[in-house]
Amino acid sequence: MRKVNECVVLHVNLEDKSHFTEVFNEEDMKKYLGGRGIASLILYRDVPKNTDPYGQDNILVFAPGTLVGTNAPTAGRTTVIGKSPATGLFMKANMGGHWGAELKYTGYDALVIHGNSKEWVNLVITDNEILFESADCYLGLGVQETTEQIEEKYKDMPGISVCCIGQSGENLVKYAGIFNSMYNTAARGGLGTVMGAKKIKAISCYGRTGIRLHDTKKYLEVVEYVQQKIKNIGRCTYYKEYGTAGGMIGLNESGTLPVRNFQAGNMDNVYDISGQAIMEQGNFLRWESCFGCTISCKRYCKTTTKYIGTESGGPEYETISVFGAGCEVVDMDACLRANYLTNVYGLDCISTGAVIQWAMETAENGLLPNKFTDPATGIEYNLEFGNAEAMLILIDMIAFRRGIGDLLAEGVKIASERVGGESWKWAVESKGLEQSRVETRNSKAYALAFATNPRGPDHLYGQPMAEGGFSPEMRAIIKHITGDEKYAVPGSTEMKPEIVVWHEESYVMTDALGFCSRATLSTYAILPEDMAMLFESGTGIKMSEDDIFESARRVINLERSFNMREGVRRASDTLPWRLMNESIKNPKGDRSMNSTEELNNMLDQYYIIREWDETGLPLLGTIKKYGLDTIIREGDYDNGN
Repeated sequence: MRKVNECVVLHVNLEDKSHFTEVFNEEDMKKYLGGRGIASLILYRDVPKNTDPYGQDNILVFAPGTLVGTNAPTAGRTTVIGKSPATGLFMKANMGGHWGAELKYTGYDALVIHGNSKEWVNLVITDNEILFESADCYLGLGVQETTEQIEEKYKDMPGISVCCIGQSGENLVKYAGIFNSMYNTAARGGLGTVMGAKKIKAISCYGRTGIRLHDTKKYLEVVEYVQQKIKNIGRCTYYKEYGTAGGMIGLNESGTLPVRNFQAGNMDNVYDISGQAIMEQGNFLRWESCFGCTISCKRYCKTTTKYIGTESGGPEYETISVFGAGCEVVDMDACLRANYLTNVYGLDCISTGAVIQWAMETAENGLLPNKFTDPATGIEYNLEFGNAEAMLILIDMIAFRRGIGDLLAEGVKIASERVGGESWKWAVESKGLEQSRVETRNSKAYALAFATNPRGPDHLYGQPMAEGGFSPEMRAIIKHITGDEKYAVPGSTEMKPEIVVWHEESYVMTDALGFCSRATLSTYAILPEDMAMLFESGTGIKMSEDDIFESARRVINLERSFNMREGVRRASDTLPWRLMNESIKNPKGDRSMNSTEELNNMLDQYYIIREWDETGLPLLGTIKKYGLDTIIREGDYDNGN
């Protein structure tokens, strides 16, 4: 048994196959909370300025949250952090499943991978040893086969948990993800690509070291209190029933469903590719849960009329939205097949679908041929919206960098630069990351959150869902932040900087402690005061609600500083061209868009709240306030103060 008041970090060097342990003490835990906070600290400290994301100086940090491995509801998440090959900036991705808990049970709270290996490795971590085993026998295999073969090899370790990459990671597709428990992925920003560059095919964990809480009685009381809230909140039940894909119909009705590469906000026949259809048309097979989860939003599904035999975990909203609505493929079986292929090949479904949409629109505008041939089969396909077969074969071609797939494997930013013309205008990205499927033209808090997100326009850094005011819990949060629930209006810019700041800081707590954002920032069942109580009773480290917010702000300033060191300034805090320059019409006929003036006004107030200067740089006083002047070195960046 071991306590959770420290963060025990295993450092592994692939160059010489060595390893050592580093311990972050209670003071460090109070400052950074563990998990994502400690991971961001290590990234800033250990990765030099201008490091090549594929080079040996880049690192990968795998950091389960501080409370992962305990019985806190939904505390099963792991944050993975490194420098992104897609953006060249700070990247954090997050995954559920069971791998994080298994790493905890080996006696380690985090894993840091240094250097690049000369040969492919399966890193095996147990309570007693660290093994660098050859992974040659797994090369060319998908995520599921790799996982199954490792589990079979180590069947004397029942419950061994495998984290691995698929063929896309081996082939350095810019947006390869890292998968564990077969279907749980740290998808965004190409951290699976970094894993491929380091020649790590898999990291397998098997542990039996228990976790001892500081005040078990108090901890269990808070756990029970939180669990009752989860049971009583309607949105938790909704996620259990329909999963995240249940939101397709509501978004379509409000005109906020990204359709046809963000050209429209609603479409016909959306029910056919909704979470409701999955449950009612025979696609659903069973519910699945991540470690410690009592919501169970995950499902395992199959095709029913085409691609028979296709079964996989998912699909989530983002998957159906990006392939179904985005590519205009109104075909559930095709969406399920796309979900299956991205899971097998180890791809980020958002970036994969986004680059396929971009290619379809580029062909439509005459900057790419309207037909392409798969070199593997010689079969020709029409490159156009609505073509399910073209969409599916492109996923395959991207994973193996075959034909036009080699171009698309670079992502929309680089692909549009190579194709030229005005194709960059419909390359829906910022900072080099393809935007997740959120319509920000009529959701102003999301617009600001996506613009300031250090990893790019994505929902898993701030996720200010409460701005919609769709539930009593959301309206209560807006009132708590602003003093009045009248600010729960997506189309207004009023108080949006304050709303975004609160959500970003709450997300730090969520990641650092290991909770699922479904419980903290989608349903608001687990609030910052709950997380502070769980942290204190679990670790014995005194932590008030004010304290936990201060720690979160420290982490955000550190992550911001990493990007500042790489040259990011205010000009990078923007949205994709299409979302800043083209309007969108909702079903009522009303049009909305973002404007430069509107975004700049929100940025000004956001920077003031954050105590950054007008260019977005943390002020010297801010750096000192959070004790970061001992970490951020002189010359890292000139903040002009």
